[in-house]
Amino acid sequence: MKLSEFNFKVPKNLIALNPTNERDESKLMIVNRKDNTIKHEIFKNIINYFNKDDVIIFNDTKVFSARMYGTKEKTTAEIEVFLLRELNKKEKLWDVLVNPARKIRVGNKIYFNTKTEYELSAAVIDNTTSRGRTIKFIFDGSDEEFKKIINSIGVPPLPDYISKYRSVTSDDYLRYQTLYADKEGSVAVPSAGLHFSNTLLKRLELRGVIFANITLHIGIGTFKSVEVEDLSKHKTYSEKYYVSDKCVNIINNASKNNNICIVGVSTMKAIESSISASNNLKFSDGWTNKFIFPPYNFNIANSMITNFHPPKSSLYIMVSAFGGYELIKKAYAIAIKDNYRFYSYGDAMLII
Repeated sequence: MKLSEFNFKVPKNLIALNPTNERDESKLMIVNRKDNTIKHEIFKNIINYFNKDDVIIFNDTKVFSARMYGTKEKTTAEIEVFLLRELNKKEKLWDVLVNPARKIRVGNKIYFNTKTEYELSAAVIDNTTSRGRTIKFIFDGSDEEFKKIINSIGVPPLPDYISKYRSVTSDDYLRYQTLYADKEGSVAVPSAGLHFSNTLLKRLELRGVIFANITLHIGIGTFKSVEVEDLSKHKTYSEKYYVSDKCVNIINNASKNNNICIVGVSTMKAIESSISASNNLKFSDGWTNKFIFPPYNFNIANSMITNFHPPKSSLYIMVSAFGGYELIKKAYAIAIKDNYRFYSYGDAMLII
């Protein structure tokens, strides 16, 4: 298939700039691949589609406060520093994006107000892309203090389509994070999981649904559009992931009669990157740049929870591979017609 087949327009008024008042009260579209039907629900009613011994797989990555603001040396110019990933913990080397990039060159220093007795600055030591830089933080405290200060001066890394319209609020510190987030490392939230409230998780548990966790630290590539018409030539950013023995045992021991549901594209990416030669799930600890596009034979899941994603994105393309190109195209058209909310803070879809 070609990239142009995954293009559509999202009206600006449907791009969710804020979360719903309650996590589990967003809209939920039920897309049934067997019957080729589409139904409409409220997310908390998703429990009606699960039974005892069904399995739900979550991505337990935790978003860190990746967006920081500092001042360029010898000037008062404000510089945004977006942390992408730590390259060397001992040396405090990081891959980052800077804005405005034209003002930051190799050799420049950026100073941060820590509001503590500790001083924090960073030296730019390499250019990686037009906006990308490698920086070395200069800090005299312990690793624990360094991490604490980064989290205190940084803010939730809301996507650009939100941050260009509004500032981060206190609500974002809670809502741009899943309730089961555990292992810090993502610069974007696994958005399908945002709809699960504590109450809903407890109700699913009482019903006998089994939970399993993987970890995939989502990178900035999740926001990048695919740019090549031939999808087989698209290259994705690598992301760190981990599939534990515990998760492997839960999945491989699940009955073929039970529902195995993946929550989110990032979770699906980790699972499909961990398939053994015998088509079972296997322990994995490494990096994946897997890009899934139609046609694709999925190995583990028979259902999936996902949000409504941007056109020409690897996210939308993967969902189309799982749900079926024509059916997902139809579902998105209905979502636009019925005013579903799109993207990270938007509404959800359950594909069964």
